[in-house]
Amino acid sequence: MPTHGPRPPAASGRSAAVSMVQQGRVVHRDLATSPVPHLTAAGVSARITDPGRHTAEQATAAAIQDELIDEFLGAAAYLFTVPMYNYSMPSLFKAWLDQIMVDGRTLDFTNGSPAAGRPAVVISARGGGYGPRAPNHGLDHVVPALETILGHSHTLGLDMTTVTPELTPAPHTPAMAPLIPLHEASLASAHEQAQHLARTAAERAAA
Repeated sequence: MPTHGPRPPAASGRSAAVSMVQQGRVVHRDLATSPVPHLTAAGVSARITDPGRHTAEQATAAAIQDELIDEFLGAAAYLFTVPMYNYSMPSLFKAWLDQIMVDGRTLDFTNGSPAAGRPAVVISARGGGYGPRAPNHGLDHVVPALETILGHSHTLGLDMTTVTPELTPAPHTPAMAPLIPLHEASLASAHEQAQHLARTAAERAAA
């Protein structure tokens, strides 16, 4: 499922993701190399317009949404690599979310999303430390937002777990050299978590 990010933090997230995807069969969508267009007015209006009355622009927008939604609903479990960019998620990942979150398709405010309860892992690499007692604690606007968007019962309702490799620039930044051991420990923990979560997700999907 979606990944995004060509920069070093994303490289750490991707390496942890590899530990997970090696455990099962995967449909992969890389938003960095194949960006999803941002939602437009035509995309919004297409959702409430009879397909037979779509303009050419609405038809194109609806086709994009249909492809992404079918891909999303066709999965039994999800892995998202979403690095932190400027304290938040990359805009390309937000664009993907905006395209798939459609009432009556992936969202159902009465009965819950058809994807509700499916396991999802978010790997979010970041350049600093954001855990308890870290200087940046409380400034993470990636994981809390995704817990709402992906995990809340009124949205997609996924059973979401997060893995957060931290201090990713340390091996390449002289000023951060003293933090390399902490980065290496964080990355090793991320790989271990990813492998465990992959096995658990595969077992749940096969049950």
